Amino acid sequence: MSTSAATTLPVGAGYGVVVGIGFFFAFLMMGISRLQNRYTMYSTKQSEEFNTASRSVKPGLIASGIVSAWTWAATLLQSSTVAYTYGVAGPFWYAAGATVQILMFSVLACKTKQNAPRCHTFLEIINARYGKFAHLVFMLFAFVTNILVGSQLLLGGSAVVTSLTGMNVYAAIFLIPTGVCAYVILGGLRATFLCDYSHTLILMIIILYFMFNAYVVSPLIGSPGEMYELLKKAGTLRPIEGNQDGSYLTLKSNFGLIFGVIQLCSGSGTVFLDQAYWQRAIASRPTTAVRAYLLGGLAWFAIPFGFSTTMGLAAAALTDNPRFPTYPNPPTSQEISSGLAAAYAASTLMGQGGAVALLIVLFMAVTSCASAELIAVSSLLTFDVYKAYVQPKATPNQLIFVSHIMICVFGVTMAVFACIWNAASIDLGWLFLVMGLLIGGAVFPTAFAITWKKQTCIGAISGCLSGLAAGIIAWLTTAKQYYGAINVQTTGLEYPTLAGNLAAIMTGLIVSVCVSMIKPDDFDWEITRAINAGPVIQGTVPEGVAEPKGDTQDPDSSGEKNSHSPSPTPSSPTPAPHAPTISAEEAALHISIGAEDEPGKLRAAFKLAVISATIITFIMDFLVPMPMFFSHYIFSKGFFTAWVVISFIWVFCSSFISCFLPIWETRGFFGELVRKVGRDVRVGRKKT
Repeated sequence: MSTSAATTLPVGAGYGVVVGIGFFFAFLMMGISRLQNRYTMYSTKQSEEFNTASRSVKPGLIASGIVSAWTWAATLLQSSTVAYTYGVAGPFWYAAGATVQILMFSVLACKTKQNAPRCHTFLEIINARYGKFAHLVFMLFAFVTNILVGSQLLLGGSAVVTSLTGMNVYAAIFLIPTGVCAYVILGGLRATFLCDYSHTLILMIIILYFMFNAYVVSPLIGSPGEMYELLKKAGTLRPIEGNQDGSYLTLKSNFGLIFGVIQLCSGSGTVFLDQAYWQRAIASRPTTAVRAYLLGGLAWFAIPFGFSTTMGLAAAALTDNPRFPTYPNPPTSQEISSGLAAAYAASTLMGQGGAVALLIVLFMAVTSCASAELIAVSSLLTFDVYKAYVQPKATPNQLIFVSHIMICVFGVTMAVFACIWNAASIDLGWLFLVMGLLIGGAVFPTAFAITWKKQTCIGAISGCLSGLAAGIIAWLTTAKQYYGAINVQTTGLEYPTLAGNLAAIMTGLIVSVCVSMIKPDDFDWEITRAINAGPVIQGTVPEGVAEPKGDTQDPDSSGEKNSHSPSPTPSSPTPAPHAPTISAEEAALHISIGAEDEPGKLRAAFKLAVISATIITFIMDFLVPMPMFFSHYIFSKGFFTAWVVISFIWVFCSSFISCFLPIWETRGFFGELVRKVGRDVRVGRKKT
């Protein structure tokens, strides 16, 4: 793909954004890392800090990181595709179908803090509980997940960069992760959170720019009422199969509902099996992990809902406008499946300005999610391959070095796979729909590994493998049965992917439970609580490590002293029965890790996670959509206007959670940092 109907920018603009902005963030990360190493107790040269941010990040920044990690290229592109394809049902089901997993993951985040507080990866839990064979099986599913997610990012991002600028698609695939690898290596997980925050801030600003332009400013649309009339006309000219009266303005969309089910299944795999989400749970403070995931899930909902209710519907509404790139013909199904609906809408509404804005927002989405994938896979390769099988007694310096190497290795790996998909004419839409059936079998066995003590090793492994087999068989046989052939086109359609996704995830659940109940386990969680437990340190700080000062603050504090600093107790010759076990490196970071710290608060957090996730899921996936689906309701102009207004309100609330809350939580730290830098500047002036 060299050019398309949406090419409105010069090739140089593509290279400028991909290379220039990428390395700008690399230099920004260099500065952040220097400030962090000089003025805080947390050093990026420490393995624990590099891979887990010392497990001390506050909920606002975790929520922002979750929004960033879950905002793929597909979040913007595929959500606009389903909006163009299914009407208003598409944005709703994309957002509702993929928010549930983040909410449900709050339960796993809490259980991780309770049952495996010192782990670096979820595979360490599998290894400690089930042994090496299960560890290798789950590792396979984890790497398949990360490769599919990473290559999807690059495939979708490069397709739109190429579409808008004419940049060579393979150059885009390899150049996009280059700058990201550089800044992840420089900063580690905490600094990645900070860059993710800046990405999310820019993302929100540009999404609001698109929304206000389309619904308030643009002479082509300019109001929700005009959008309503244009969509009503589009439904007459190009009725949607399976929608009530072919309308774009109804949640009675048969294929939209099918997509929602696929989204639920596929999204469960890409959250529960992606180390990036476990890493954010591990990085968070024990009693705030649940709050972070609930806030992050609700904040993320606004991005696909607000963006595609604007750009995807605008593409459908303006297809017959002479300014539309493909006019007088509608775009082909291949163009839409490749994620170009948003590009066409941006070019039509705002010309070159819209193309530049979309290029930047897409780059922010791709790179922020790619950074999460890079640091996540680096942790898996470092702790579950290198430390588990190559060098069990690896030093922190060795772990840091390997982490740096593995970031580069995975950067190249996901670029290679994206090139393979592109050469094989496999687009973003196909990968997105098929992914869940390949990994869905491992969803429930993975969740049960940290939540259900009766699951057995055989139950976990058989659930994974039988789910994979069932998913592939159902997928291919449905394609053959319904469409008479097995090829890229038929296997990417709704019915085969629905059958495969449902078969994979439900088979994994049923087999895992049934096999485990034949001879249930009675697992002792103390085994996983002992993961990475070092020698107990009683009132001492490791040699060469300075005692923590009374005014020392962590980068996420709001002015209070670090409550996680271990207090020396030289008068106590033996630790309390459930005292936290602290490794030398953790003590060097002045942190204390352990679910024992505040068991009452953790139990309360678990109840909050279960109740909140269940209620919000019921509202999003049943209470709101199902009455409108079964009543065959077609939106009135007033109802559609209210629908658009709600999307605006939600985006503003999301901006508050992911952009303002992290700053508010760290206001004390920033004040202290300014004072310390100012003091150094004054000392430097006196010396000169």
